[in-house]
Amino acid sequence: MFLKFLLWCLLLVLCWPVALLALVLYPIVWLLLLPFRVLGIAVSGVLALFRALVMLPARVLGGPRALRRA
Repeated sequence: MFLKFLLWCLLLVLCWPVALLALVLYPIVWLLLLPFRVLGIAVSGVLALFRALVMLPARVLGGPRALRRA
């Protein structure tokens, strides 16, 4: 029982700086990665537009079946 308590105290002493560092660095890393998320959304939108343009003739020539599936 006492050994378990000592291990918990040792864990507390060793890990609290890591926890504080994680709390401080997480928002900074999130802000640094935000432009990449915006870029990913923009690229996804461009690819969806390109796919819609490529598939447009098939949707137009597909007739009523293409309208039912959509």
